[in-house]
Amino acid sequence: MKDMLRIRTLGELKSSGYQPRSVKDELRANLIQKIRAKETIFPGIYGFDDTVLPDVERAILSRHNILLLGLRGQAKTRIARMLVHLLDEYIPVVTGSELNDDPMAPISRVAKDLIEVHGDATPIEWMHRNERYVEKLATPDVSIADLVGDVDPIKAANLRLPYSDERVIHFGLIPRSHRCLFVINELPDLQARIQVSLFNVLQEGDMQIRGFKLRLPLDVEFVFTANPEDYTNRGSIITPLKDRIESQITTHYPSSIEVGRKITEQEARISADQRDRIRIPTVLKDLIEEIAFAARESEFVDKKSGVSARLTISAYENLYSSAERRLLRNDENKTTARLTDFWGVIPALTGKVEMVYEGEQEGPHVVALNIIGAAVKKEFLKIFPNPTKLKKGQERDPYGTIRAWFAGGNSVDLLTDLPGKKFFLELDQVAGLKKIVDSTAGLDELEAYTYMELVLHGLAEFEVLSKEFIETKWVFKDFLAGNLKDNDVDMRDLFN
Repeated sequence: MKDMLRIRTLGELKSSGYQPRSVKDELRANLIQKIRAKETIFPGIYGFDDTVLPDVERAILSRHNILLLGLRGQAKTRIARMLVHLLDEYIPVVTGSELNDDPMAPISRVAKDLIEVHGDATPIEWMHRNERYVEKLATPDVSIADLVGDVDPIKAANLRLPYSDERVIHFGLIPRSHRCLFVINELPDLQARIQVSLFNVLQEGDMQIRGFKLRLPLDVEFVFTANPEDYTNRGSIITPLKDRIESQITTHYPSSIEVGRKITEQEARISADQRDRIRIPTVLKDLIEEIAFAARESEFVDKKSGVSARLTISAYENLYSSAERRLLRNDENKTTARLTDFWGVIPALTGKVEMVYEGEQEGPHVVALNIIGAAVKKEFLKIFPNPTKLKKGQERDPYGTIRAWFAGGNSVDLLTDLPGKKFFLELDQVAGLKKIVDSTAGLDELEAYTYMELVLHGLAEFEVLSKEFIETKWVFKDFLAGNLKDNDVDMRDLFN
């Protein structure tokens, strides 16, 4: 390739034995090479190895244009951008051409005129594959001129050409993406009449621009992305256009906690200083992912809209920041994240879920608390026995000592900014709490306190304990005592 980059004229290119090939052939040939070499073709894409990625590879081998169909936050654009790495590293283009013309197969009037004038002395340059990616977000205001082109009066005036001369045309994004990857995100947002303009471009390469019928054999790999929600709420992909897109590939959310964690930890923006000073126990990392699963199952969340992977990424960043803020306020050098820090995760949830009517009535804050509570419940049951279901033959309640301690009128106050030592003392006072955690193997001392806190939150979700957030602290107390106290207040109000 280094020898090829020294070539600067059309004559030298011919002598080198260079043979032009289409974008689709480039993608296919380079994909075959990577598969044979057992290389990772889509690094950093997790959870799609047996579903989405094989379909993408098959589409490339078939030389297809691709539609990636899926809910938001499912790595559709990430996959499209990574296709660039399957292109040849450099390709030759005619210097000064408008449409990245291949010196051996020019299509634009400008390139053809240059070759006619200069012949084998026509200068060429080399275009890197990173320059061969064009992306357009489909919005309702996108026009045919944006995508295909229009007559340019200023060019006509400067060149002193009549409007009947095709050299007055200013080409749009698609012609300028000749020999490139062209991605249109959120395709249904394009107006139907704009989608119609793509028919011939996809199939025959014909274009009409203000009365000019041009036969431009464009060489473009089209990748479209769309959200199924758009088919009913904002627009639709018209059927004839879908018919011309050869491969439609459906994406999905991570199917397991492990895959979700890989994605979150890869994408989260966590500084080296934060990682050094703040420890996130594995159980809390899993809880972050459980929040996303719980949100997708919540009755308050619109399932058609989906819950983006960006929710867990933002929540993970906020968890670090909540622990960091507490660390700074208490002048500590290091700390371990706590469940109380999930109070600071709520802002990452409220803006990333679309709620149904019932959710709107509850309010985003309450819905977020419900989602976190459901996630805590699931994570709790992975480790500890269900407090409402004693196993057959189990005579003694494993949480009996804890119940009795709270039933004696005791309570636990976990302030969001509680210093480490006071936090440990607050949990240590609960009779039976440490004993039930000690049965969990492989925990160090700091992790044990995380699990002790999880027990309190888990028992509160099963209504064994009462949990309430008051100003800047979580208060845990006996469930029945808390309810009786509330009822007493209500009864007094009735008689006043």
